[in-house]
Amino acid sequence: MVSASASAAVSDGDGVAASVRRVAMRFGATTVFENVTFDVRRGEVFVILGGSGCGKSTLLKLMIGLHAPAEGTITILGQEIGALHGEARRRLQRRFGVMFQSGALFGSMSVLENVALPLASFTALPPAAIERIARIKLGLVGLADAAHRMPAQLSGGMIKRAAIARAIALDPPLVFLDEPSAGLDPITSAGLDALIVSLARDLGITFVVVTHELASILAIADRVIMLDREARGVIAEGDPRRLKAESTHPLVHAFFNRTEPGGA
Repeated sequence: MVSASASAAVSDGDGVAASVRRVAMRFGATTVFENVTFDVRRGEVFVILGGSGCGKSTLLKLMIGLHAPAEGTITILGQEIGALHGEARRRLQRRFGVMFQSGALFGSMSVLENVALPLASFTALPPAAIERIARIKLGLVGLADAAHRMPAQLSGGMIKRAAIARAIALDPPLVFLDEPSAGLDPITSAGLDALIVSLARDLGITFVVVTHELASILAIADRVIMLDREARGVIAEGDPRRLKAESTHPLVHAFFNRTEPGGA
């Protein structure tokens, strides 16, 4: 499922939204992964997957600048994030959105106030314009009628949708999602998958998604990389449907076909 926007972006001469080169991460003497290299193309939904403890969320945190890699470089929207400091780094970070696994909404603020917060913090727009834009973003994620609810009044799926609305408040070209389907029932998860695909297609947003949910991966991903804890790095990259059908790597085949490694 390569979207039209992704196909166009690959051929436009400036097709890379993020570039990871020979990146390693270590905690003390423990190497989480090393020599990780890949590109995220503009307009695609790119998924980082793998089993527990392989470093999926750690890699996402490196890409958004929360941690520094032990080795290698990460370039986001044309700028090496590790080379930026202070206001220069903050300017780059304002150009991409992030949705954390829990949603991370502020419990003392309404849904509308949560979505309006980036606009109030980082633009000089008047309050009426901020509210109007925040309501538009809520409409895009199907929460137009929930603007004045508090986070405690939302279902798990609504929290994730509100967090996505906040992540796209500043119209970023790139959005990172950490385990968006975690804790959701299959129907709610499928609705969230459809939302991600529609935002990528209709708004041209590039998504980097961390997940281990197979149904979601097959529904949303244009391309994936698969990390493995024992290999301490990437063991597969490509279209997940082709990996499911064609990969001969025992761990990759087992993941996509829900079998025991080496099994039928």
